[in-house]
Amino acid sequence: MAINVNTVYTTVLSILNKEQRGYLTPYEFNQAATQVQLDIFENYFKDLDKQLRIPQNEFDYSNPIENIDDELSTFKCLGECTYQSSLRFTTPTVDLLTNTAVVYDDAPTSNQFAFYRLGTVTSGSTKPVEIERLQRDYFYNIDRSDLTAPSANYPVYLYENKELTIKPSTITANVEASFIRKPRNVVWAYSVNAALGNYVYQPSSTGAGVIPTTGSVDFEISSNYQTEVILEILKYAGVVIRDPQIVQAAAQELADK
Repeated sequence: MAINVNTVYTTVLSILNKEQRGYLTPYEFNQAATQVQLDIFENYFKDLDKQLRIPQNEFDYSNPIENIDDELSTFKCLGECTYQSSLRFTTPTVDLLTNTAVVYDDAPTSNQFAFYRLGTVTSGSTKPVEIERLQRDYFYNIDRSDLTAPSANYPVYLYENKELTIKPSTITANVEASFIRKPRNVVWAYSVNAALGNYVYQPSSTGAGVIPTTGSVDFEISSNYQTEVILEILKYAGVVIRDPQIVQAAAQELADK
């Protein structure tokens, strides 16, 4: 289950205001929350790399590799690669699992995903085969020998500049790729109470009077990380309000976890 953005924001504010430490605006919170979520997301891959080097247990619910893979499952996508010409395919622009547009920059709109990492590439419609990824030197020399030349059953590809170059040249369609997308930016959207001038949380409303007009967006990482998210945002908040005690307290709590 994802983390509710309002729960996190109200918790952060209550901690800051308990001792009159200061105030974190919605804009500052959204910037900090998005960065914290991205930091945790990036650590999934570092943690997975570490765990792959360690012997694993076989007990349900306590296998670290499987648990990290579960966390990443939210961000796994599948898309079709479109043939251009001369062995070249575009990387996926639509997630076929959710029919969501995929962009290749860090500023997607609310109805788009941001591409992050390419996964497995396959070709064929009825019995897909995995296409092997090669580096440039191997890719350009692999067909010099009949023994190593790519075929429909043993194809290869080069991934550069957001394009796939696939051999053999007979492959011109039915190429799909799994990939990882980035989490959406966190947004605590609000309207302004005309009488009191305070901010009013808008969970799903969009349009006139809502800032930003796209509405709220919850964290996409699981609720397992809620405590860590709050503490990390408090560290950023301590920097924003220039209170080193907040930074130190939050850092100590994270170190003790």
